[in-house]
Amino acid sequence: MIALKGAPVSAKIKEEIDAYRTRLSGPSPKLGIVRVGERPDDLSYERGALKRMEKLGLEAESFAFPENISHEEFEKEFLAINENPDIDGILLLRPLPRQIDEQRIIRLIDPEKDLDGISPANIAKVFSGDSTGFAPCTAEAVIEVLKAYDIPIAGKRAVIVGRSMVVGRPLSMLLLKENATVTICHTKTRDLPGVCREGEILIAAAGKARMLDNSFAGKDAVVVDVGINVDEDGNLCGDVDYDSLEGTAAMATPVPGGVGAVTTSVLAKHLVRAAANRRR
Repeated sequence: MIALKGAPVSAKIKEEIDAYRTRLSGPSPKLGIVRVGERPDDLSYERGALKRMEKLGLEAESFAFPENISHEEFEKEFLAINENPDIDGILLLRPLPRQIDEQRIIRLIDPEKDLDGISPANIAKVFSGDSTGFAPCTAEAVIEVLKAYDIPIAGKRAVIVGRSMVVGRPLSMLLLKENATVTICHTKTRDLPGVCREGEILIAAAGKARMLDNSFAGKDAVVVDVGINVDEDGNLCGDVDYDSLEGTAAMATPVPGGVGAVTTSVLAKHLVRAAANRRR
């Protein structure tokens, strides 16, 4: 089984970022990461994003708020970040605590700074096939991995496990745009393993540690794991039992070292694009 590692994909994306930066004037693009509470997966993503920005010579600042912050106070703080002219792009880590009206915050974000494609304007562009907006970074990272490894998408049967607006649904639109035939699975799907085995490309976005093993993978399938979980020993793991795929899948992304590394590179690419758009 071939490991689809993220490092070579990130290296290709860096070339695109460097090309964007040659056309930029003024200060280095700056990312604002907004986090409420200290969820382990949020902290992991934040650390990865900060490390990636530093490595690429981009600016980044974290805005962390306590888990129990009120909606009113958080909205005030978020608007200040949203309107800050020094910040070119925003990454809002979700889900937000229940006392915060997440949908209201999402509607407030400036679409031009919305690097993770969560605003209604950017989501509408993803679903209409308009590439001028920002797609969710993880969903776009899956496409980047497949293309970087020259894995054909057109005409392929792609099965996605997960229907969230973070990955599953927008990724289905990106795959359709590449002419794949897409099936979205979820907790109510009958015979989930059987449906998954029909996928020539299988994407795990279930949000449950090691939920998918080799019984879910068809022979010679390409398995892409976008899950970021922390197991009982405190180690990062994906939604797929990677080791069990040996002898069944043809290719698979490891966790860590797979899609996660590419996601932060896509975030960086979106940041320089946003800065270029704002400085025209």
